[in-house]
Amino acid sequence: MGKIFAIVNQKGGVGKTTTAVNLAAALHDLGLRTLVCDFDPQANATSGLGIEKRKVEKTVYDVIIDNVSPKEVIIHTDFSDVLPSCSDLAGAAVELISMPDREKQLKKALNEVRADYDCIFIDCPPSLELLTLNALCAADNIVVPVQCEYYALEGLADLMTTLRAVKKKLNPRLDLFGVILTMFDGRTNFSNQVAQEVRRHFPGKVFANVIPRNVRLAEAPSHGIPVMNYDRSSRGAKSYKALAEEFQKKL
Repeated sequence: MGKIFAIVNQKGGVGKTTTAVNLAAALHDLGLRTLVCDFDPQANATSGLGIEKRKVEKTVYDVIIDNVSPKEVIIHTDFSDVLPSCSDLAGAAVELISMPDREKQLKKALNEVRADYDCIFIDCPPSLELLTLNALCAADNIVVPVQCEYYALEGLADLMTTLRAVKKKLNPRLDLFGVILTMFDGRTNFSNQVAQEVRRHFPGKVFANVIPRNVRLAEAPSHGIPVMNYDRSSRGAKSYKALAEEFQKKL
């Protein structure tokens, strides 16, 4: 039975999609069966794995709103399987309000396919609303990317409060799997100070391997491929490979 991970942080631009795409691809390279569930209306994880999002006929929106089986929607790529997203998902939160078990629609869908995978990663939108609540109800664990910049810890208290509430009322198995430090620049004292502060707040939960600022990592999505396939020798690719190995040992 596969593990489901929600990659979540209500702040935007912290590396959620980059992590979902590249961690799934790196674990796929290690021989694991991976699925990326793109649960962000921007659909960047979908395009980051080489799928032309405007040409996709069915998406995760159809799965949670119209009860389409995820097996009909999942797209297979050379890097990871993908449950694609689309801009229609932006309105799904409103449509879900009137549905019974509105916060468990994604859970029901992913339970159909979790036996087919070792790891399922949900790329969450940058907010704590009904879509993210669906992801937290579906997940076994959360993974939190934190950028090594000013205000890095801002909002994480709210996230942890939400996590505890969901764990208590809706999903008792939910737990924090790990925190990933992103956009790290080891040449600056500031990045090191932020990393130290994050480790102090989350003792034993921060991955040893950090993700650096890297041009190749930023370029890869425009080519529709993970960084490992774009430039395997880059610092970004090596960092995600090392993170995947650490992640696999922790599973």
